[in-house]
Amino acid sequence: MTDVIPLHRLAFALLPVVLVLALMIRWSLGFRAALIGVIRMLLQLALVGYLLGFIFSTDTSLVVIGVFTAMLVAASWISLRTIPSDRRRNFRFSFLAILLGAGSTFLVMTQVVLRLDPWFAPRVFIPLAGMTLSSSMNSVSLAAERYYAEIQRTASDIQAREVALRAAFIPITNSLYAVGIVSIPGMMTGQVLAGVSPLIAARYQIMVMCMIFGSAGLSAALFLWLIGRSEIHLQAGNENTVA
Repeated sequence: MTDVIPLHRLAFALLPVVLVLALMIRWSLGFRAALIGVIRMLLQLALVGYLLGFIFSTDTSLVVIGVFTAMLVAASWISLRTIPSDRRRNFRFSFLAILLGAGSTFLVMTQVVLRLDPWFAPRVFIPLAGMTLSSSMNSVSLAAERYYAEIQRTASDIQAREVALRAAFIPITNSLYAVGIVSIPGMMTGQVLAGVSPLIAARYQIMVMCMIFGSAGLSAALFLWLIGRSEIHLQAGNENTVA
């Protein structure tokens, strides 16, 4: 096991971050979003470190469900950051897509594969929920940005959806190719460091990769289907209005 990182040594982890921000400023890449992201990351992780201590010790399912719901709402909203002009209108679509895509995958993994006891065991439920929701959030975000970019190029709804879904699959497909060769995933690394057999850790990582792939793919596909139907209805309504 590694030692606890002292705060004065942890500060050195910010050196590459500062370097990247400096490059962004030098090349006029709009560093503010990245800077805000770094600050939010620091504050959010510091806060969650305190909150998880309470959540992990709870024996009430309502607390765990409340945390999951808050994570779901946040993921649904953040996933639409790439399309700010249509963010409010599409929030219901991202929420429903992530709820169904990530939620169904998450239930299979926690209740069928792992068979959590109790079913809401916080130390497993919350971290796995975070992995599932974040993968869905990223795939929906990529799909949304690419879909509207294609629509603005006068592509048809079907063409835009195909391109958007292909783009949404790029990161997770790359991770499937790279896992075990280029990268040793965080969960597997953590278990090995904790003394778990690498073969057992690999089983858990296989479950996690299947969970991430399934939730990302289902959420992106559902989101694109929902907004595609919405765009068709919106266009039909505009044509009726003109007529």
